[in-house]
Amino acid sequence: MSNVKKYKSKRLKTILRGLIIIIGGFIAAYGLETVLIPNNVSDGGVTGLSIVASKLFGLPLGVLIAIINIPFIWLGYQQIGKSFAVFSVIGIISLSIGTSLMHHIPAIIEGDTLLVTVVGGIILGLGMGLALRNGGALDGIDMLAVLLSRKLPFGTSDLILFLNLFVFIFVTTIFGLQGAILSAIAYYIASKVIHIVEVGLSGSKTFKIITTQPELMVETIRDRLGRSATYNEVYGGYTREKFKEITCVINRLEESKIKEIIHEIDETAFVTVYDVAEVKGGNFRKNNIH
Repeated sequence: MSNVKKYKSKRLKTILRGLIIIIGGFIAAYGLETVLIPNNVSDGGVTGLSIVASKLFGLPLGVLIAIINIPFIWLGYQQIGKSFAVFSVIGIISLSIGTSLMHHIPAIIEGDTLLVTVVGGIILGLGMGLALRNGGALDGIDMLAVLLSRKLPFGTSDLILFLNLFVFIFVTTIFGLQGAILSAIAYYIASKVIHIVEVGLSGSKTFKIITTQPELMVETIRDRLGRSATYNEVYGGYTREKFKEITCVINRLEESKIKEIIHEIDETAFVTVYDVAEVKGGNFRKNNIH
């Protein structure tokens, strides 16, 4: 009976996460269609490229967002996992449908460039942050940055910034230099809002876990995340009992997944999480889980 309850609880949590990601996609679409795009301000990443392509070729923005994100979703599936890819599909489809449904809604702000970038960035960041916090993504450029960070001596945040530099150069072809600068400002504001919604989003994180099932925990992390981990022998200060403490370093897109694993195996596990500014050397590259 307890297993049935756990299954139902897990399924309910999964459905709830999916619904929040859908809401995040619609919030982001609202920010694009009612604030940014009507004022000739774009977004970064795949969405920014889709906006420019939509203006150039007269194609629906929602269709372009869905199509251009396809290879990045596959990349996310290969490098991060099935559940992340599924939740990202849900988020990207929600964003695509949202832009189509809201395309004819009148702009809520016009003319005031400062207000446009601030309000647009906040709304966009809120939507993207909700999706990322619940294990999905609304833009494929994050996935590409995570992959490149494993092969190049740069952090994920640095690579996201670098990749978006080319996107904003591309934006100048439609919105001009002023539009590109405003787009960059709006994107910067959005990134800060994402950081607030999903604490510690930029960079890696270290998880230190004390559990009664350390071997199973490490095996599951390895099998489902493709991540390795290390053991340290620690002693309880009061009981003097000996424990195996697990240390695992992950990237920002894997946090929700490792929390899910920990909760499934040992709900009473003692977990501490640290922000990591930079990771170099060692064996941080993960194994392909497929």
